[in-house]
Amino acid sequence: MVDVPVDRLTGAVDGVRARARGKLLDAGLELFGVYGYAQTSEQALCDTAGVPEEVLWEEFGSREGLLMALHNQITTSGLRASEVALLSEGMDDCPLEQRFRRLFDAYVTAVTRDLREARVTFVEVLGVSPAVDAHCKRWRDLWTDFLTGEAERAAVRGEVEERDHRVVVMVMVGTVHELMAHHARRPRRARPDEVSEELTKLGLAMLGVELVG
Repeated sequence: MVDVPVDRLTGAVDGVRARARGKLLDAGLELFGVYGYAQTSEQALCDTAGVPEEVLWEEFGSREGLLMALHNQITTSGLRASEVALLSEGMDDCPLEQRFRRLFDAYVTAVTRDLREARVTFVEVLGVSPAVDAHCKRWRDLWTDFLTGEAERAAVRGEVEERDHRVVVMVMVGTVHELMAHHARRPRRARPDEVSEELTKLGLAMLGVELVG
């Protein structure tokens, strides 16, 4: 009998699990993003991924858990893209309108690059269950914190009125998601720049900033 080091064995098992998890996420993106969450069974997900149903249960708990994991993955990419844009060189010297436009350009590009991702993120998560609703609310709260921070920095610069912006930003975040869901459902795909321009105008208007021109 050949002894196999435990660390090598564990690494091999972890690698197999990671590949199976990736295959299920890919299957979820394809089936939820093309046919819809309600029309996709756990069996269909596992058949497409080429894994036993037990793997789905072990990795995600359920089809619903897979949907939330996929939503996490896509939404995280949008948040990271926005953070990178805000930290880019020269951003601190840009007027508020330009900062908002660059932020939304980065976000929209990240979450609409793949139409399936846009559908999963803004359409297929709606009305699934209280657990998915709570999951999405946690993300809306995170975006509210993120954008409230930007509004407060704009107030320090004298670009917007000094006040509690959180309630306005909460409404703005909800409206942004509604608009993104609307665009994800449309038969004609709006260009990312069209969507980000619409979101920029919305965000500035809700913060009481008048656009020039």
